[in-house]
Amino acid sequence: MVEIAISLGVIAFALVAIIGVLPIGLGAQRANRQETIINQDEKVFMDAIRNGSGGLDDLTNYVQQITVSRALFDHTGKLVGSNLFLYTYFGSSNLTISSPTPVSTPTPFPLTNGYNIVGLLSTPKIIPTYYNGNPAILSNYVAANVYSLSGPASEKAPQSNPDVQSLALTYRMVCEILPFAEYDPYWTNTSLTVPGFIPLNRAHSNYWASAGNLQTNLYNVRLLFRWPLVNPGGTLGPGRQSYRTMVGGQQVNNLPGNFALDATIYTNLYFFTPRIYTNCL
Repeated sequence: MVEIAISLGVIAFALVAIIGVLPIGLGAQRANRQETIINQDEKVFMDAIRNGSGGLDDLTNYVQQITVSRALFDHTGKLVGSNLFLYTYFGSSNLTISSPTPVSTPTPFPLTNGYNIVGLLSTPKIIPTYYNGNPAILSNYVAANVYSLSGPASEKAPQSNPDVQSLALTYRMVCEILPFAEYDPYWTNTSLTVPGFIPLNRAHSNYWASAGNLQTNLYNVRLLFRWPLVNPGGTLGPGRQSYRTMVGGQQVNNLPGNFALDATIYTNLYFFTPRIYTNCL
């Protein structure tokens, strides 16, 4: 009996240790699975943005919503207006308006096709515009809540059971598109002079042209993923991964039509046209 009692004690001790380690192993497996899904989904969205894809209508099954937060800054850098737009399959809405002047409400803009989705995700981070006759800029923050494209087929469309859909990984993707500006800042500094030489703004005119062409024809595209997205309100888990690529070509602006062109709220679609270049001069 003594030997049996000792054996049971050893087995119980081992089982306690195994049970204690089991949640750690399951958590590591879940984190690895989620990161693998993010790595696969990133390639789809990065290629869609880089190639200006307009026919990926299957994205409507996965993109829950897109929010575009816009801030308008005047030529002095002062914030003079802001808007937050929410786009879903059923339409769009202006959630907040903060502006010194009245602004119009955009026409409902549903995410019913891949053209609209990719066009919104490709919105530039910075858009030059005008405010009260002076140069100004629109700063955009574009984020999308997405059901994972990868994973078990039982979780994907046409699955409509909310209990099954809740098992799929949901994440938030932030898109940033900026013109290439990783050149020597002295190329565009017109205030520098060298004693005994002509002003640098004349000597470096070729550098200006090169900088202008780089900004016009080369872009940095960054995608930031945060997961899991616990609820549409924005509770995010610890997962975080960012991806970056460079896109050569020209970014064109396609107006969807029947939209207000007020500089503080306009909704445009943007697409890259690879291998099409333009002269900035």
